[in-house]
Amino acid sequence: MTDIDLGLCIGIDLGGTKTEGIVMDARHRIVARERRPTPQADGYTAIVENIVALVAALEDAAGARCPVGIGTPGAVSSRTGWIKNSNTQCLNGRDLKGDLEARLRRPLRIANDANCFALSEAIDGAGRGAAVVFGVILGTGVGGGIVVHGRALDGAQHIAGEWGHNPLEPDGPPCYCGRRGCVETLLSGPGLARDYYAGGGDAGVVAAGIVARAAGGEALAEAAMQRYLERFGRALATVINILDPDVIVLGGGLSNIARLYTDGPAEIGRHVFNDELKTRLLPNVHGDSSGVRGAALLWPFAADPSA
Repeated sequence: MTDIDLGLCIGIDLGGTKTEGIVMDARHRIVARERRPTPQADGYTAIVENIVALVAALEDAAGARCPVGIGTPGAVSSRTGWIKNSNTQCLNGRDLKGDLEARLRRPLRIANDANCFALSEAIDGAGRGAAVVFGVILGTGVGGGIVVHGRALDGAQHIAGEWGHNPLEPDGPPCYCGRRGCVETLLSGPGLARDYYAGGGDAGVVAAGIVARAAGGEALAEAAMQRYLERFGRALATVINILDPDVIVLGGGLSNIARLYTDGPAEIGRHVFNDELKTRLLPNVHGDSSGVRGAALLWPFAADPSA
Protein backbone atom coordinates (compact mmCIF):
# COMPACT_ATOMS: atom_id res chain seq x y z
CA MET A 1 0.00 0.00 0.00
CA THR A 2 2.82 2.35 -0.89
CA ASP A 3 0.44 4.93 -2.35
CA ILE A 4 -1.83 4.89 0.69
CA ASP A 5 -1.87 7.77 3.20
CA LEU A 6 -1.50 6.01 6.57
CA GLY A 7 -2.31 9.20 8.43
CA LEU A 8 -5.93 8.91 7.32
CA CYS A 9 -8.40 6.01 7.38
CA ILE A 10 -11.79 5.49 5.77
CA GLY A 11 -14.51 3.78 7.77
CA ILE A 12 -17.64 2.38 6.13
CA ASP A 13 -20.71 1.37 8.12
CA LEU A 14 -22.84 -0.87 5.89
CA GLY A 15 -26.37 -0.82 7.24
CA GLY A 16 -29.59 -2.29 5.94
CA THR A 17 -31.04 1.10 4.97
CA LYS A 18 -28.03 3.42 4.83
CA THR A 19 -24.31 3.19 4.16
CA GLU A 20 -22.21 5.79 5.93
CA GLY A 21 -18.57 6.59 5.31
CA ILE A 22 -16.04 8.83 7.04
CA VAL A 23 -12.42 9.84 6.70
CA MET A 24 -10.71 9.93 10.11
CA ASP A 25 -7.31 11.37 10.93
CA ALA A 26 -4.72 10.14 13.43
CA ARG A 27 -6.26 12.22 16.20
CA HIS A 28 -9.59 10.51 15.56
CA ARG A 29 -11.13 13.62 14.06
CA ILE A 30 -13.66 13.14 11.26
CA VAL A 31 -12.49 15.20 8.30
CA ALA A 32 -15.10 14.03 5.75
CA ARG A 33 -18.44 12.26 5.96
CA GLU A 34 -21.07 11.05 3.51
CA ARG A 35 -24.20 8.92 3.76
CA ARG A 36 -25.99 7.11 0.96
CA PRO A 37 -29.01 4.79 0.88
CA THR A 38 -28.10 1.10 0.84
CA PRO A 39 -29.53 -0.36 -2.40
CA GLN A 40 -30.52 -3.58 -0.68
CA ALA A 41 -33.49 -4.17 -2.98
CA ASP A 42 -31.15 -4.09 -5.99
CA GLY A 43 -29.00 -6.90 -4.63
CA TYR A 44 -25.42 -7.71 -3.80
CA THR A 45 -23.67 -6.19 -6.83
CA ALA A 46 -25.42 -2.86 -6.30
CA ILE A 47 -24.28 -2.79 -2.67
CA VAL A 48 -20.66 -3.43 -3.70
CA GLU A 49 -20.77 -0.67 -6.32
CA ASN A 50 -22.35 1.71 -3.82
CA ILE A 51 -19.43 1.18 -1.43
CA VAL A 52 -16.89 1.65 -4.23
CA ALA A 53 -18.51 4.95 -5.22
CA LEU A 54 -18.66 6.08 -1.60
CA VAL A 55 -14.94 5.37 -1.08
CA ALA A 56 -14.13 7.34 -4.25
CA ALA A 57 -16.17 10.32 -3.05
CA LEU A 58 -14.51 10.28 0.38
CA GLU A 59 -11.04 10.10 -1.14
CA ASP A 60 -11.86 13.03 -3.39
CA ALA A 61 -12.92 15.00 -0.30
CA ALA A 62 -9.76 14.01 1.60
CA GLY A 63 -7.43 14.46 -1.33
CA ALA A 64 -5.73 11.15 -0.54
CA ARG A 65 -5.96 7.41 -1.09
CA CYS A 66 -6.69 5.78 2.25
CA PRO A 67 -6.88 2.42 4.03
CA VAL A 68 -10.48 1.20 4.29
CA GLY A 69 -12.22 -0.59 7.15
CA ILE A 70 -15.78 -1.85 6.82
CA GLY A 71 -18.34 -2.68 9.46
CA THR A 72 -20.95 -5.09 8.15
CA PRO A 73 -24.01 -6.89 9.47
CA GLY A 74 -23.14 -10.52 10.06
CA ALA A 75 -19.59 -11.85 10.18
CA VAL A 76 -16.89 -13.27 7.94
CA SER A 77 -16.85 -17.06 8.04
CA SER A 78 -13.54 -18.42 9.31
CA ARG A 79 -14.11 -21.44 7.01
CA THR A 80 -14.94 -19.76 3.69
CA GLY A 81 -14.08 -16.09 4.16
CA TRP A 82 -17.60 -15.23 3.01
CA ILE A 83 -20.30 -13.31 4.89
CA LYS A 84 -22.58 -15.30 7.20
CA ASN A 85 -25.35 -14.53 9.71
CA SER A 86 -26.28 -11.21 8.08
CA ASN A 87 -29.82 -9.90 8.26
CA THR A 88 -29.03 -8.16 4.95
CA GLN A 89 -29.50 -11.57 3.44
CA CYS A 90 -28.10 -10.88 -0.04
CA LEU A 91 -24.67 -10.60 1.60
CA ASN A 92 -24.73 -14.14 2.98
CA GLY A 93 -22.52 -16.58 1.13
CA ARG A 94 -20.76 -13.79 -0.79
CA ASP A 95 -17.07 -12.87 -0.74
CA LEU A 96 -17.64 -9.23 0.18
CA LYS A 97 -14.07 -8.63 1.33
CA GLY A 98 -12.52 -10.21 -1.76
CA ASP A 99 -14.88 -8.50 -4.18
CA LEU A 100 -14.26 -5.08 -2.63
CA GLU A 101 -10.51 -5.61 -2.52
CA ALA A 102 -10.57 -6.38 -6.24
CA ARG A 103 -12.65 -3.29 -7.02
CA LEU A 104 -10.72 -0.93 -4.72
CA ARG A 105 -7.31 -2.45 -5.53
CA ARG A 106 -6.07 -2.62 -1.94
CA PRO A 107 -6.40 -4.88 1.12
CA LEU A 108 -9.37 -4.16 3.42
CA ARG A 109 -10.25 -4.92 6.98
CA ILE A 110 -13.80 -5.99 7.70
CA ALA A 111 -15.59 -6.69 10.98
CA ASN A 112 -19.04 -7.17 12.41
CA ASP A 113 -20.77 -3.83 12.98
CA ALA A 114 -21.22 -4.49 16.71
CA ASN A 115 -17.47 -5.12 17.01
CA CYS A 116 -16.89 -1.75 15.35
CA PHE A 117 -19.26 -0.07 17.80
CA ALA A 118 -17.48 -1.69 20.75
CA LEU A 119 -14.06 -0.73 19.39
CA SER A 120 -15.01 2.91 18.95
CA GLU A 121 -16.44 3.18 22.45
CA ALA A 122 -13.48 1.32 23.99
CA ILE A 123 -10.81 3.44 22.28
CA ASP A 124 -12.11 6.93 23.03
CA GLY A 125 -15.73 6.62 24.08
CA ALA A 126 -17.60 5.51 27.18
CA GLY A 127 -15.25 2.58 27.77
CA ARG A 128 -12.02 4.52 27.35
CA GLY A 129 -9.30 3.21 29.68
CA ALA A 130 -11.14 -0.02 30.55
CA ALA A 131 -9.34 -3.33 30.01
CA VAL A 132 -12.43 -5.28 28.90
CA VAL A 133 -15.42 -3.63 27.23
CA PHE A 134 -18.61 -5.33 26.09
CA GLY A 135 -20.48 -3.25 23.52
CA VAL A 136 -24.21 -3.89 23.18
CA ILE A 137 -26.50 -2.99 20.28
CA LEU A 138 -30.19 -2.75 21.19
CA GLY A 139 -32.19 -1.77 18.14
CA THR A 140 -34.05 -3.54 15.36
CA GLY A 141 -31.77 -6.45 16.27
CA VAL A 142 -29.50 -7.24 19.20
CA GLY A 143 -25.75 -7.63 18.82
CA GLY A 144 -22.57 -7.36 20.81
CA GLY A 145 -18.84 -6.98 20.54
CA ILE A 146 -15.89 -7.51 22.87
CA VAL A 147 -12.76 -5.35 23.10
CA VAL A 148 -9.81 -6.45 25.23
CA HIS A 149 -6.94 -4.01 25.84
CA GLY A 150 -7.96 -1.93 22.83
CA ARG A 151 -8.37 -4.80 20.36
CA ALA A 152 -11.64 -6.25 19.10
CA LEU A 153 -11.98 -9.95 19.85
CA ASP A 154 -13.19 -11.93 16.85
CA GLY A 155 -13.02 -15.45 18.27
CA ALA A 156 -12.13 -18.69 16.53
CA GLN A 157 -15.43 -18.66 14.60
CA HIS A 158 -15.78 -14.86 14.31
CA ILE A 159 -18.83 -14.86 16.60
CA ALA A 160 -17.35 -13.44 19.83
CA GLY A 161 -19.93 -11.28 21.58
CA GLU A 162 -22.96 -12.59 19.69
CA TRP A 163 -25.21 -12.73 22.73
CA GLY A 164 -28.32 -11.84 20.70
CA HIS A 165 -28.80 -15.40 19.53
CA ASN A 166 -28.49 -17.14 22.86
CA PRO A 167 -31.89 -18.55 23.88
CA LEU A 168 -33.22 -16.63 26.86
CA GLU A 169 -36.66 -18.27 26.99
CA PRO A 170 -36.76 -21.60 25.10
CA ASP A 171 -40.53 -21.38 24.62
CA GLY A 172 -40.34 -17.75 23.49
CA PRO A 173 -41.03 -16.20 20.07
CA PRO A 174 -39.52 -17.79 16.96
CA CYS A 175 -36.33 -16.19 15.68
CA TYR A 176 -35.14 -15.91 12.07
CA CYS A 177 -32.09 -17.97 13.06
CA GLY A 178 -34.35 -20.99 13.53
CA ARG A 179 -34.40 -21.05 17.33
CA ARG A 180 -36.98 -19.75 19.76
CA GLY A 181 -36.75 -17.15 22.50
CA CYS A 182 -33.38 -15.70 21.49
CA VAL A 183 -32.31 -12.55 23.33
CA GLU A 184 -32.96 -10.63 20.10
CA THR A 185 -36.62 -11.70 19.97
CA LEU A 186 -37.20 -10.25 23.44
CA LEU A 187 -34.85 -7.25 23.80
CA SER A 188 -34.98 -5.73 20.31
CA GLY A 189 -37.36 -2.90 19.54
CA PRO A 190 -39.72 -5.19 17.62
CA GLY A 191 -39.45 -7.69 20.48
CA LEU A 192 -40.63 -5.12 23.02
CA ALA A 193 -43.51 -4.11 20.74
CA ARG A 194 -44.50 -7.76 20.20
CA ASP A 195 -44.52 -8.41 23.95
CA TYR A 196 -46.59 -5.31 24.63
CA TYR A 197 -49.19 -6.39 22.09
CA ALA A 198 -49.24 -9.97 23.42
CA GLY A 199 -49.90 -8.54 26.88
CA GLY A 200 -53.00 -6.67 25.68
CA GLY A 201 -51.46 -3.43 24.41
CA ASP A 202 -52.39 -1.61 21.21
CA ALA A 203 -51.03 -3.05 17.98
CA GLY A 204 -48.63 -0.89 16.00
CA VAL A 205 -47.11 0.96 18.97
CA VAL A 206 -43.31 0.97 18.62
CA ALA A 207 -40.78 0.74 21.42
CA ALA A 208 -40.45 4.50 21.97
CA GLY A 209 -44.21 4.78 22.30
CA ILE A 210 -44.32 1.99 24.87
CA VAL A 211 -41.63 3.72 26.94
CA ALA A 212 -43.60 6.99 26.78
CA ARG A 213 -46.87 5.28 27.70
CA ALA A 214 -45.22 3.60 30.69
CA ALA A 215 -43.86 6.97 31.84
CA GLY A 216 -47.38 8.36 31.47
CA GLY A 217 -48.81 5.73 33.80
CA GLU A 218 -50.34 3.21 31.41
CA ALA A 219 -50.45 -0.12 33.26
CA LEU A 220 -50.02 -2.39 30.22
CA ALA A 221 -46.99 -0.43 29.03
CA GLU A 222 -45.47 -0.46 32.50
CA ALA A 223 -45.96 -4.23 32.72
CA ALA A 224 -44.19 -4.64 29.37
CA MET A 225 -41.33 -2.46 30.59
CA GLN A 226 -41.03 -4.50 33.79
CA ARG A 227 -40.77 -7.70 31.72
CA TYR A 228 -38.24 -6.04 29.44
CA LEU A 229 -36.03 -4.90 32.31
CA GLU A 230 -36.15 -8.33 33.95
CA ARG A 231 -35.11 -10.01 30.70
CA PHE A 232 -32.43 -7.37 30.16
CA GLY A 233 -31.03 -8.21 33.58
CA ARG A 234 -30.99 -11.95 33.04
CA ALA A 235 -29.44 -11.67 29.58
CA LEU A 236 -26.60 -9.35 30.59
CA ALA A 237 -25.93 -11.23 33.83
CA THR A 238 -25.08 -14.26 31.72
CA VAL A 239 -22.56 -12.18 29.77
CA ILE A 240 -21.03 -10.85 32.99
CA ASN A 241 -20.81 -14.31 34.54
CA ILE A 242 -18.77 -15.49 31.54
CA LEU A 243 -16.79 -12.41 30.47
CA ASP A 244 -16.72 -10.24 33.62
CA PRO A 245 -16.15 -6.99 31.70
CA ASP A 246 -15.14 -3.73 33.33
CA VAL A 247 -17.69 -1.77 31.30
CA ILE A 248 -20.82 -2.51 29.28
CA VAL A 249 -21.64 0.23 26.77
CA LEU A 250 -25.14 0.35 25.31
CA GLY A 251 -25.86 1.48 21.76
CA GLY A 252 -28.74 1.37 19.30
CA GLY A 253 -32.10 3.10 19.55
CA LEU A 254 -33.16 1.44 22.78
CA SER A 255 -29.99 2.57 24.54
CA ASN A 256 -31.81 5.89 25.02
CA ILE A 257 -34.19 4.31 27.54
CA ALA A 258 -33.17 5.99 30.81
CA ARG A 259 -34.49 3.13 32.94
CA LEU A 260 -31.83 0.80 31.57
CA TYR A 261 -29.29 2.80 33.59
CA THR A 262 -31.43 3.55 36.65
CA ASP A 263 -33.24 0.21 37.04
CA GLY A 264 -31.05 -2.04 34.88
CA PRO A 265 -28.09 -2.52 37.23
CA ALA A 266 -30.32 -3.88 40.00
CA GLU A 267 -31.98 -6.29 37.56
CA ILE A 268 -28.56 -7.46 36.35
CA GLY A 269 -27.23 -7.74 39.90
CA ARG A 270 -29.97 -10.15 40.91
CA HIS A 271 -28.58 -12.75 38.52
CA VAL A 272 -24.82 -12.15 38.63
CA PHE A 273 -22.84 -14.85 40.42
CA ASN A 274 -21.26 -12.45 42.88
CA ASP A 275 -22.08 -10.50 46.03
CA GLU A 276 -21.96 -7.16 44.17
CA LEU A 277 -22.13 -5.77 40.65
CA LYS A 278 -18.95 -3.86 39.80
CA THR A 279 -19.42 -3.76 36.02
CA ARG A 280 -20.30 -0.24 34.93
CA LEU A 281 -23.31 0.12 32.62
CA LEU A 282 -22.94 3.22 30.44
CA PRO A 283 -24.58 4.94 27.46
CA ASN A 284 -22.44 5.39 24.37
CA VAL A 285 -20.54 8.61 23.73
CA HIS A 286 -20.37 8.66 19.95
CA GLY A 287 -23.99 7.83 19.15
CA ASP A 288 -24.77 6.86 15.56
CA SER A 289 -21.13 7.52 14.64
CA SER A 290 -19.72 4.75 16.84
CA GLY A 291 -19.99 2.03 14.19
CA VAL A 292 -18.41 3.99 11.36
CA ARG A 293 -15.66 5.32 13.64
CA GLY A 294 -14.88 1.77 14.74
CA ALA A 295 -14.62 0.68 11.12
CA ALA A 296 -11.95 3.34 10.55
CA LEU A 297 -10.17 2.20 13.71
CA LEU A 298 -9.75 -1.30 12.29
CA TRP A 299 -6.56 0.11 10.74
CA PRO A 300 -3.76 1.45 12.97
CA PHE A 301 -2.58 4.94 12.15
CA ALA A 302 1.04 5.60 11.31
CA ALA A 303 0.92 8.80 13.36
CA ASP A 304 0.50 8.87 17.13
CA PRO A 305 -3.11 9.93 17.90
CA SER A 306 -2.00 11.44 21.21
CA ALA A 307 0.56 13.72 19.52
